[in-house]
Amino acid sequence: MRDWQAKRRERTRTLIELGGLVVKAGLVELTDDDRATIYGAFLTVADRLRSEEGGNALALWQRKGKRAFEAEQEAREKSR
Repeated sequence: MRDWQAKRRERTRTLIELGGLVVKAGLVELTDDDRATIYGAFLTVADRLRSEEGGNALALWQRKGKRAFEAEQEAREKSR
C-alpha cells in the first residue's frame, strides 16, 4: 500500500470515529440531524477553548468524557 493510501485510510477512520462520537453524544437526535446546528455547537466549543477559560473547559470535558466511557464499559461488562 502506498503512503498516501495509508494516510487517507487513517484520516477516513478518524473521521468515522469522530462522527460516531457525535451520534453517541446524542447530538444527531437532539438536533433532528440539523448539520448547521451541530456545526454551530462545535464552533461555540472551539471559541470556548480559545478563550481564557479554555484550559478549565478542556479539563472539565476530558473528565466528563472519561467518566462516560468508563460507565459505558462497566455497563457492557455487567450485561455479559
